[in-house]
Amino acid sequence: MTRKLFIAGNWKMNTSLADATALAGAIVEKIGSVETVDMTVCPPFPYLTSVKEALADSKIALGAQDVFYEDSGAYTGEVSTAMLKDVGCTYAICGHSERRHVIGETDELINRKVLKCISDGIMPILCVGELLTQRQADETIEVVSRQIRLGLEGVSSADMAGVTIAYEPVWAIGTGITATPDQAQDVHAMIRSLLGEIYDAATANNTQIQYGGSVKPDNAAELMNCPDIDGALVGGASLKADDFAKIVQAGK
Repeated sequence: MTRKLFIAGNWKMNTSLADATALAGAIVEKIGSVETVDMTVCPPFPYLTSVKEALADSKIALGAQDVFYEDSGAYTGEVSTAMLKDVGCTYAICGHSERRHVIGETDELINRKVLKCISDGIMPILCVGELLTQRQADETIEVVSRQIRLGLEGVSSADMAGVTIAYEPVWAIGTGITATPDQAQDVHAMIRSLLGEIYDAATANNTQIQYGGSVKPDNAAELMNCPDIDGALVGGASLKADDFAKIVQAGK
């Protein structure tokens, strides 16, 4: 089974309006016509419309960094799937480690977001990953398996066609420390095996599983050459058009 690679740029709480528009434009200039790799960038909410305009006529999709599970109402600060679709979003990140461990989101909350995305035509990127203390305690498989089982509760095999899993060891996010290709591959293989248990072999084989955690141009190719790593969820390196383009080109 040959899965198409999927590279996503998570800009987090960075850029100004001018910066975001310029960055999107520079990325389009460098890799906007690439068809061999699925691509998305996820700017801050206030800049979604402007970035969408900058991505026009390119092969790069627009994504959101988060989403809420209700249609509308008294949920100050939240953003619905309808709002995201209204400004042209195709993807939404659900359960990023910074949402889990800084904001305090639970697996149950994240699952509601995943289900809402699926029901409303937004493709979720479900993030999973262990803390350093959990890896040191040999709890990686237990933690990641729980996050996947609870995060995908109620998601059918057919629904999985629009779901991406992103494995991001928390100890490697923004630290400059990257999981070795062997470490990353081991967890990705476990995730694919687990998807086979939850669903079936075809679903497991078809699901894109990204790696995230200090992905850079100089390690991207080695990571993505692993048999079960289907791309990258890129943080800091996605804020530099040259670096993000090199990561995409490493997967072509």
